[in-house]
Amino acid sequence: MGLKGFAEGGIASIVAGCSTHPLDLIKVRMQLDGEKPPLPSLRPAVAFNVSRSAAVVTPESFHIPPPQPPRVGPISVGVRIVQSEGVAALFSGVSATVLRQTLYSTTRMGLYDILKTKWSDPNSGNMPLSRKITAGLIAGGIGAAVGNPADVAMVRMQADGRLPVAQRRNYAGVVDAITRMSKQEGITSLWRGSSLTVNRAMIVTAAQLASYDQIKETILEKGVMKDGLGTHVTASFTAGFVAAVASNPVDVIKTRVMNMKVEAGAAPPYSGALDCALKTVKAEGPMALYKGFIPTISRQGPFTVVLFVTLEQVRKFFNQF
Repeated sequence: MGLKGFAEGGIASIVAGCSTHPLDLIKVRMQLDGEKPPLPSLRPAVAFNVSRSAAVVTPESFHIPPPQPPRVGPISVGVRIVQSEGVAALFSGVSATVLRQTLYSTTRMGLYDILKTKWSDPNSGNMPLSRKITAGLIAGGIGAAVGNPADVAMVRMQADGRLPVAQRRNYAGVVDAITRMSKQEGITSLWRGSSLTVNRAMIVTAAQLASYDQIKETILEKGVMKDGLGTHVTASFTAGFVAAVASNPVDVIKTRVMNMKVEAGAAPPYSGALDCALKTVKAEGPMALYKGFIPTISRQGPFTVVLFVTLEQVRKFFNQF
């Protein structure tokens, strides 16, 4: 397939990414919901440096934590974004999405296609599930490393509206975001959270592409449906669900690490992925790793359907030449 595989995958990915961008933005906002800056540690020597006569117990002596805000769903988050920031806010960071799909998805789809061609049985045109998974892991990892700068920019642009006005970054676009990050935080900031991005991309690509191919092959072999739109939609939606379940915990941590604001001379909120995971679970419970799952599957399902349906149509178009 060569370069044609990259072109086909890139076109399908950009169409899918742009059409589902608002759902991705809602997912990011929900994943950041509940995140709080670390509290300063108490100093016992100061806290208890009071005379016995002053040690009077009053209601003010106790710290009563504020009540937790009620959990909100994706529709509520979407409505709140529109009310407070306008309809256009649902497409915040869409330029970064286009760049991300151009770099990340074009690379992973093209590499997966090359590996699939090399590793498939020459007679049947199929390859074992284990090889599909391996091809997805390799393609996803390389694609994520290439596309990480756009991924960081996209997360920050999507999350900007939830910050107080004085703290917003107000990037003009993906180029402005990448340029300012490079100047203000160094080139390495463009690969912040890259280990998480790579891990997530490996999981998503292996689950998504391998599942799609395996389910499609099974449907055709069993004669359940013919090779057409029904088969493509069924296989792609199932693949999207598998990818969402497998990747959501890594996605939550990735979002928080990429979005963290590092002040000059101050320790960063998280020292790394593991530290972020531990602090998140400790502060918000294990299910915090599945924050944003409903919009994740709500996006991953349509995204995967649009991706593969578009890909099949693009392939038919290119095969005419």
